[in-house]
Amino acid sequence: MRYLAALATALALCAPLNAQSTAAAEPALYSEWESFHVEDGLPSDKVFCVAVDGERVWAGTDRGLARYEGGEWTVYTKEDGLAYDAVLSIAVDPSSRDVWVGTMGGLTQISAGRLRTFTQFDSGLPNDVVFGVAVENQNVWVATTTGEGRYRIREDRWDVYTPENAPQHEPWGYSVDYADGKVWAALWGGGVLEFDVQKEKWQAYRDPDGEMEIDLFRDDGLIHSITTAVSYREGLLWASTYFGLSSFDGRRWRGYMDHDSGLASNFINFVKASGRSAWVCTDKGLSAVHYDSNRWVTYAPTNDPTDYKGPWEARIYRDGELLKRVPLASGLANNFVQGVDFQGRDVWVATAGGLSRGRPGPALAERKANGD
Repeated sequence: MRYLAALATALALCAPLNAQSTAAAEPALYSEWESFHVEDGLPSDKVFCVAVDGERVWAGTDRGLARYEGGEWTVYTKEDGLAYDAVLSIAVDPSSRDVWVGTMGGLTQISAGRLRTFTQFDSGLPNDVVFGVAVENQNVWVATTTGEGRYRIREDRWDVYTPENAPQHEPWGYSVDYADGKVWAALWGGGVLEFDVQKEKWQAYRDPDGEMEIDLFRDDGLIHSITTAVSYREGLLWASTYFGLSSFDGRRWRGYMDHDSGLASNFINFVKASGRSAWVCTDKGLSAVHYDSNRWVTYAPTNDPTDYKGPWEARIYRDGELLKRVPLASGLANNFVQGVDFQGRDVWVATAGGLSRGRPGPALAERKANGD
């Protein structure tokens, strides 16, 4: 009896702690937004991607790469040694702090201030259009229009993966990510690929119902085979498509659509995980969801979803039910969101009209938004 009583007491004490832990991991309400444009130092307002490296923030635009540090912008273009001015993807090596830049005309490495470029004509790069880039240990992975590639830095050697040596239904790669010993790739029309680094083996995930226009059976697998990005953290795979969002915990798939969740739009350009939450970049705003609680926070124009000039609001959902609308003094630079990354508690967002930074608002405002 004493054992049962002690167990009951322990469970009672742990329950609030677990609830608090989950609540703390949920996406915060970002009520303070500021945006950067050409007049602030960006080479262009069309920002395709963003990557955070400590105090530095890197932004890829259609007219060059920009670095924000100490309140100042530094711009790199083809004249400075960049492979091409249109920058589609950025990855930072956490150990060396080298920056790898995927462009429309090749891959560029920035190391100790020096730029080195790889192209399909002077290296083993599969194709010069590099939509995605990721760092895996001492290797760099790229997603290109003709397949995925792995650059072995120490050996200065490339491995190329195409339908001939990988289970690719289509070779066109949109995104790559690395975590927990596995590389993940999103393919246009080819679903998601998983590469076990230790075993050197591939596994493919595709939409099991094979329907292009609809998701015939919900939660039966990947929501659609046209995937635009992948992100894997804490045992959770997130895959974005132009028809909704999917998650996979190793056993169970979930599908999310705008009509029964807090997702801003089914047309998703990019997804990035932070803990057990996913930040989803759509053509009608930015959404964040926590996997365990299914709590959503979406940032979008209040009235017309394409009217980026606003006004803007944050919408709080749980299990698909709209709980609260929170008016924002300012919103994102544009509703067409293309990239996201995190700097401490701040979030940086790449849009078609500039680069935005969000900061959590006062604790009282957040509690009110949560209905507490």
